[in-house]
Amino acid sequence: MSGNLTRRQFAASAAAAVSLPGVLRADAPMASGDAVAFFLVGDTHFLANKEDAAKLDERSAAVTSRLIDVLNKLPGTPIPKTAGGGIVLAPRGVIHAGDCIDTGDKANLKMQETEWAAFADAYGLNGRDGKLKMPVCEVHGNHDSPRGDGLAVKKIGERNKSRPGVENVSKNGVHYSWDWGGFHFVNLGIVVGQAADPARKRRYAPLGSLEFLVSDLKEKVGTSGKSVVITHHVDMLRYAQPLPVEDKKAETMEWDPADVRCFHDALKGYNVAAILYGHTHARNVFRWDGSNKAAKDGIPTFNVDNSSHFSGKQQAFFYFELRTDGLVAREYRTDDAWETGEWTPQTWTAPAPASKK
Repeated sequence: MSGNLTRRQFAASAAAAVSLPGVLRADAPMASGDAVAFFLVGDTHFLANKEDAAKLDERSAAVTSRLIDVLNKLPGTPIPKTAGGGIVLAPRGVIHAGDCIDTGDKANLKMQETEWAAFADAYGLNGRDGKLKMPVCEVHGNHDSPRGDGLAVKKIGERNKSRPGVENVSKNGVHYSWDWGGFHFVNLGIVVGQAADPARKRRYAPLGSLEFLVSDLKEKVGTSGKSVVITHHVDMLRYAQPLPVEDKKAETMEWDPADVRCFHDALKGYNVAAILYGHTHARNVFRWDGSNKAAKDGIPTFNVDNSSHFSGKQQAFFYFELRTDGLVAREYRTDDAWETGEWTPQTWTAPAPASKK
């Protein structure tokens, strides 16, 4: 793909491919089996006031607060037939695909402290200690801490010590995994890496996420055939480039192509039900086969739109139902910064991955 495309332009061009037959079925959801339901949000970008860093920016305060209200009110409500019908099931929680705050990539610590405090107050941790009435499982993005040494990453590590249901945590405390129902979830931070070869500098620090993924899948999934859901922040397609890639070029990329290749290789032999990410500020749904194009066959992949960014009116998030026979995803969106909202008139479904026991 052209290196001149922005991440929004790339997502838009890739999204055009998802209507092709065989990518993901956009029809009525499956109805059998007990479902594990959850929401996927991303790029909430809590922003402090630049003139008074102790306060949240008014635009950010309004849109982030209204998103929480929407998430709390949706369970138990009907879904229109245009989006597959049924009702919103009681969710196990919310997965956050990163960029929780906005200025973690900048030097103003006071703004970061205000932003993180607002995020923690809104989302809480366990569904009882914040405004959100369900647990949350977040990863960090480039606006949280591109090099992995910022306040947000430190806070996520602290939260992982008491996060409900966590079964495995990386040695550095950042990456973690848990089970909801019969499904295994792995949260891997900003990108997945880093491969031992080549040993060049990475633009965004992976913080050992590849090593954790490999060990976690071996230890917690093994040959069980259990379905896996993986969340990270940055998109893959732009960086799934043929190897080798020149060092100077790779060092400017958000995700080293060698690490993208190793990420895909690490998933081989496992039943990956879905990969989830954010970052592009655009919805994109496709199957990933390790290449830099949406594929006919591969892992169902869901790129969530920005969910409460202060700079615009258009926001969205996903609602998932996972069952033993497959998954169904729906999108809930707004054009007025969550003053109102509606279901996108489409569903995305995928059968359960073939057993690899």
